[in-house]
Amino acid sequence: MKHRFMVRAMFVLLAAVSLTLACFLKSPIGQVLLCGALFVLFWVYVRHLRKAAETERKHLLESIQRTASATLGHHRHDWMNDLQILYGYIQLRKIDKLADCVERIKGRMAVESKIARLGIPALVFYLQSFREVNGSVQLEVDIEDELQLDSLLTIEEAEELTEAIVESVRVFQFNGRSSWGETLQLKISMYREGGEVLVRFDQIGSTGNQEALARHIDEGITGMRIRADRGDAENGSLRLRVSCGKINEVNACL
Repeated sequence: MKHRFMVRAMFVLLAAVSLTLACFLKSPIGQVLLCGALFVLFWVYVRHLRKAAETERKHLLESIQRTASATLGHHRHDWMNDLQILYGYIQLRKIDKLADCVERIKGRMAVESKIARLGIPALVFYLQSFREVNGSVQLEVDIEDELQLDSLLTIEEAEELTEAIVESVRVFQFNGRSSWGETLQLKISMYREGGEVLVRFDQIGSTGNQEALARHIDEGITGMRIRADRGDAENGSLRLRVSCGKINEVNACL
């Protein structure tokens, strides 16, 4: 970031100096040469910007690929553990424990399927790769059956909801723990209520200052279509609300 700022500052400075000299040069040849130098300077700057943008895209793509690869590795590791447990029960002939193990696997598969059906790629990737990039937070996700956000929210609303969820988790991560060594247990519930999509955050175990958490979340979603409120006062849950823009558009046309 500092290097990028210095390059832009040097370009602006050289351009200003060149324009200043052009005002004092009376020779047409000198003015032509100066204009040519300015053109070359501008071309070099454009090439630098394109190269920097390409490098940034490459690094971003590599980061996403590493995260995706690590996420798949975690899922593969989980499946291998489940298979080993099942195989162990079969070898020990503990048939009565097989049903519970299979139900646990089915439950996890159902959650992964619900996440995949949300229809917002950025949100799906964030939730599915969360364990890889946020080791200090143990996240539990509960999604209403058949919830498809892409059919309820506009593109802008979906982007803002994803940003608000990421920001809210970050607020819990840095403000919801009593000590840095503690692993935060957080449950996210997504469901539809009337003409709104609600995302509820419930902190399991010891909770931080709920008023401070709510204030930080309000600050993080300032300017968005997302609204935050206190959910169950007894449990200290916090909720994000967003109106279903696509449904409202359909209703307006009826």
